[in-house]
Amino acid sequence: MQNNKKFGIIAAMGIISVVLTLSACDKPKNEGPAPHGGGQPAEVSVIEIQPERVAITNELSGRVSAFLVAEVRPQVGGIIQQVLFTEGSEVNEGDVLYQIDPALFKADFNSAQASLARAEAILPPAQSKAERYKELVAANAISHQEYDDADAAAKKADADVVSARAEVERARINLAYTRVKAPISGRIGKSSVTTGALVTGFQALALSTIQKLDPVYVDVTQSSTSMLHLKRSLEKGLIKKDSENQAKVKLILEDGTIYGQEGALKFSDVTVDSGTGSVILRSVFPNADLILLPGMFVRAVIEEGINENAILVPQRCVSRDTKGQAVAMIVDPSGIVQPRVLQIDRAMDNRWLISDGLVQGDKVIVEGLQKVRPGSPAKTVPFGAGENASAVNDGKSPSGAEK
Repeated sequence: MQNNKKFGIIAAMGIISVVLTLSACDKPKNEGPAPHGGGQPAEVSVIEIQPERVAITNELSGRVSAFLVAEVRPQVGGIIQQVLFTEGSEVNEGDVLYQIDPALFKADFNSAQASLARAEAILPPAQSKAERYKELVAANAISHQEYDDADAAAKKADADVVSARAEVERARINLAYTRVKAPISGRIGKSSVTTGALVTGFQALALSTIQKLDPVYVDVTQSSTSMLHLKRSLEKGLIKKDSENQAKVKLILEDGTIYGQEGALKFSDVTVDSGTGSVILRSVFPNADLILLPGMFVRAVIEEGINENAILVPQRCVSRDTKGQAVAMIVDPSGIVQPRVLQIDRAMDNRWLISDGLVQGDKVIVEGLQKVRPGSPAKTVPFGAGENASAVNDGKSPSGAEK
């Protein structure tokens, strides 16, 4: 019985050994995973690089400021009798905003007029006396001293008239200053005083502030590094000035919406801020609807120039290697996947502007990167035709496929 059991075990082990040997013979001699598609090159979606004409823009943050700002201050002192405007309203240049009690200034004006009248009354007799003495001294009827005294009195009377007229003008101006007027047209803010308040001439506290809000300034800051980079690109001819569009500026508001009107770049500051290493760019925007208010945070998109031969690739095509370099995979003319190290200038929407590393005609892989590695063959289809890639498994060739 035991011999039969041993014989059965030995027979079973022999059968298993034969099965394993036959299985090993069926395996292909080469090791590793089978090539994609049963030995066919992997299919990838590519874009063919074609230079484009694009406007080079720079998005900078900044704030809105009023086109004109005037702080209203009294030029004479007194009691405020009336506040003649509505806070937050539009006022025009020359509108009366405050009325200061004019009583004392009227009295000063009347007194100055009286002094002028007295001086004017003295002047004619003094001049007549000087004329008569001039004739008498010529005839040796009086001494030269008497003539000199009469002539001096006439000149003094004339000077008194001029001085009195100046005092009248001064009093008239001070009286006019009791009506505090708007120095510019614009929107007036809140009043810092009310009726009955005592004010003094040229006081530190402004009575109110007027701001002209149509148009408005938008001041943004640009790093001096970016400015130098732009100048070098212009010198090399990579970017050209567009005489029609170079000064145009678009605005993005705080909520992300685009402001409906374009602005114009007015000037760039001539001094670099030593603390921030930046310069100020000022642009002007129309603001008839008063959407832009002083102090509002905005982002300005400034057109710096035109790149006639810009090379742009989708950002999804670009990755980073272990050294941190930007790398894209291309399929060379022989159908082999090759890596390319790129120099990226800037982002433009969802694409990168490439300054070096790609040339016209290069085929950059957009989809299928996981199927290939550097040095492996690949079959290319235009990006966007990837939905036809399943036809390969059915033995059909997708439209536009290239070797």
